Amino acid sequence: MTAIKHALQRDIFTPNDERLLSIVNVCKAGKKKKNCFLCATVTTERPVQVKVVKVKKSDKGDFYKRQIAWALRDLTVVDAKDAIKENPEFDLHFEKIYKWVASSTAEKNTFISCIWKLNQRYLRKKIDFLNVSSQLLEESVPSGENQSVTGGDEESVDEYQELNAREEQDIEIMMEGCECAISNAEAFAERLSRELQVLDGANIQSIMASEKQVNILMKLLDEALKEVDQIELKLSSYEEMLQSVKEQMDQISESNHLIHLSNTNNVKLLSEIEFLVNHMDLAKGHIKALQEGDLASSRGIEACTNAADALLQCMNVALRPGHDMLMAVKKQQQLFSELREQFARRLASHLNNVFVQQGHDQSSTLAQHSIELTLPNHHPFHRDLLRYAKLMEWLKSTDYGKYEGLTKNYMDYLSRLYEREIKDFFEVAKIKMTGTTKESKKFATLPRKESAVKQETESLHGSSGKLTGSTSSLNKLSVQSSGNRRSQSSSLLDMGNMSASDLDVADRTKFDKIFEQVLSELEPLCLAEQDFISKFFKLQQHQSMPGTMTEAEDLDGGLLSRQHNSGALQPVSSEKDMIRQMMIKIFRCIEPELNNLIALGDKIDSFNSLYMLVKMSHHVWTAQNVDPASFLSTTLGNVLVTVKRNFDKCISNQIRQMEEVKISKKSKVGILPFVAEFEEFAGLAESIFKNAERRGDLDKAYTKLIRGVFVNVEKVANESQKTPRDVVMMENFHHIFATLSRLKISCLEAEKKEAKQKYTDHLQSYVIYSLGQPLEKLNHFFEGVEARVAQGIREEEVSYQLAFNKQELRKVIKEYPGKEVKKGLDNLYKKVDKHLCEEENLLQVVWHSMQDEFIRQYKHFEGLIARCYPGSGVTMEFTIQDILDYCSSIAQSH
Repeated sequence: MTAIKHALQRDIFTPNDERLLSIVNVCKAGKKKKNCFLCATVTTERPVQVKVVKVKKSDKGDFYKRQIAWALRDLTVVDAKDAIKENPEFDLHFEKIYKWVASSTAEKNTFISCIWKLNQRYLRKKIDFLNVSSQLLEESVPSGENQSVTGGDEESVDEYQELNAREEQDIEIMMEGCECAISNAEAFAERLSRELQVLDGANIQSIMASEKQVNILMKLLDEALKEVDQIELKLSSYEEMLQSVKEQMDQISESNHLIHLSNTNNVKLLSEIEFLVNHMDLAKGHIKALQEGDLASSRGIEACTNAADALLQCMNVALRPGHDMLMAVKKQQQLFSELREQFARRLASHLNNVFVQQGHDQSSTLAQHSIELTLPNHHPFHRDLLRYAKLMEWLKSTDYGKYEGLTKNYMDYLSRLYEREIKDFFEVAKIKMTGTTKESKKFATLPRKESAVKQETESLHGSSGKLTGSTSSLNKLSVQSSGNRRSQSSSLLDMGNMSASDLDVADRTKFDKIFEQVLSELEPLCLAEQDFISKFFKLQQHQSMPGTMTEAEDLDGGLLSRQHNSGALQPVSSEKDMIRQMMIKIFRCIEPELNNLIALGDKIDSFNSLYMLVKMSHHVWTAQNVDPASFLSTTLGNVLVTVKRNFDKCISNQIRQMEEVKISKKSKVGILPFVAEFEEFAGLAESIFKNAERRGDLDKAYTKLIRGVFVNVEKVANESQKTPRDVVMMENFHHIFATLSRLKISCLEAEKKEAKQKYTDHLQSYVIYSLGQPLEKLNHFFEGVEARVAQGIREEEVSYQLAFNKQELRKVIKEYPGKEVKKGLDNLYKKVDKHLCEEENLLQVVWHSMQDEFIRQYKHFEGLIARCYPGSGVTMEFTIQDILDYCSSIAQSH
């Protein structure tokens, strides 16, 4: 270990100006054994720094390297694990705990003892030594320059003290004066000893010679002591004199403190009084305004508003601790409470009177609006009331009970006023829809009496989707007012209403304009009232938040479902909910009136549901963009559900009527009624839904209708007795294909192709079936020829068969001269003419197809003659040109 210590000192610590005091061979506890050395070192330069250095042997094993060093001042705890039993393990607590296992317990103890001594000498902060034997911890060693530290090998390490320059010079001079100083050290030491004795003797003589000077010095010291005593006596007298002055100064200081304290209290009292006066003093003008201010004039309202704000500030002032105990403050607060109660009572009474007065003025304008499809304008009423908006805000914050009472009174009054206006408005709309001018005049003169039309339309309340029979009173009224222009029919879209095909386009346009006018009048009315409620009652409606989902949000492809995220519903704020509740109560009659109007429109003409769906969807979309959670958006969304149901019912009824259609057994079928009605529906729908938001609903309806048309065309074709099945299929699918080609409906492209294919297939089938075998015997003859060829007889050998020789062929051909062929074609033309209807105009198309089929058969026969009877010179008695001439002349003659 000594050799390792010297090697470490030489190679590692001497180059760093450090001295190695102790060393221990260790390895980390609990890991693979990798030996290293912990070294306790001090620096040779001052100030002295003590370190614990970890040294590890290099991987090659030929030299040692310094791995890590810790300052001893960072060491907090040394844990020897066991103070009684021998245990090589110990822990050093630096910034973290390092666990070591020494190669022997003796090395561990020596290293810990060295650490303890270094701690006692160099560190102010003492290290905690745990589980260490008391024998290792010696008594605390006093610090000093000459103190030594015992290392691990029990060697005494003396403090090294260098000679200064003067001492080195003196020693050199001394050694130069003695020749034997180097060669004979003993002689030099004896000489130095003799000279030291001489010097000691000289010192003793010098001391004895200076006794007289010592006596003189002692005498001077005695005199100095006497002077000190005199000075102390004078200081004592001065202190007695100053004692009385001190008492007087203490009294003056105490008096000044009391004066300063009094001034401070006066300043604070003045500040408190100024605070109370400035914040709790209400001007006489404000008091007068609150008690007697004119709430009818603009100047009086402004004065009352300023006074109310000043009163609110005085009442809301934050009093400091103790203010509420002052009698003046209590009286002032009582005065404020009385003023608040008095003014709140006066304000609530005045506003209730304003509501009533405005209602009388508004009712006077109802008569002029009753004959027009317009709603009265409430802007003047709102403008006058908005002058009180700040006072309403004051009332809301000071007396919520009266504010709530005013809110309830406003809703009760306005709901009755709007109910009268809206019901009169809808009565005019219904009259204009039904076109009863006499009843309109009667309604204009007696606005509150129920007209005959009203009695008819009220029968529809609560049953917007219910359709009655053709004998309904509304049907009778509508038929009479239209001048017998419309007639009842059993076609597809009758459905208990007037026939849609007989309705005038002008009437539908008129209905569309009236319905749009109704929605256009209701929308600004609701928005204006909602905006007024928000401003007048000081309710927030700036940010729209989604509320509860309405039924309209469940519509597939609807606008409402696009506006809301069903996974992100949030609760509506109380003020926004209050606006909605007020609007619901004020306009509670809008939704039932709209539903009744929709029922009337659907009763007049089921196609009106298309107009209503487009218009209502547009207005819902507009309202949703403004505020998805508003009353208008919710109400229109709910009504849109009814419109959508009527639209779906219209489509369902069309399909049902397709299934119930009956055809005459005595006349030819022609174009089926529901095929023509689909054309009318599609043409009308395309014009209505152009650039509409709910195009998806129409596309779904198209898909359902066209499937129903296809299925029921085939059903009727199968049941037809007078007209061949192929003719019914051919004509109707040709009509469907022409309709879809003309309208260019993108969602029905596949159905258009299917209709064309069905038309082509049944045209070909009908041609083949109707043409049949015009040369029947000749056809049987060649069927026999083809049978022989199929049995294996060569085509050129067929003429040797007895039943199929040239003579038999000529005999059959002679039976079909040109005159007979033309006669047969003429009969066929007449037969086809009876089957086909005139409105579809397919006769020439069918006839041309039959001509082509006949020519094909002719060419087939010629080919068989050429192959089976070569060189026989046998030919048909008519040519292809003759066939063309026959067909052309027959077509022209008819």
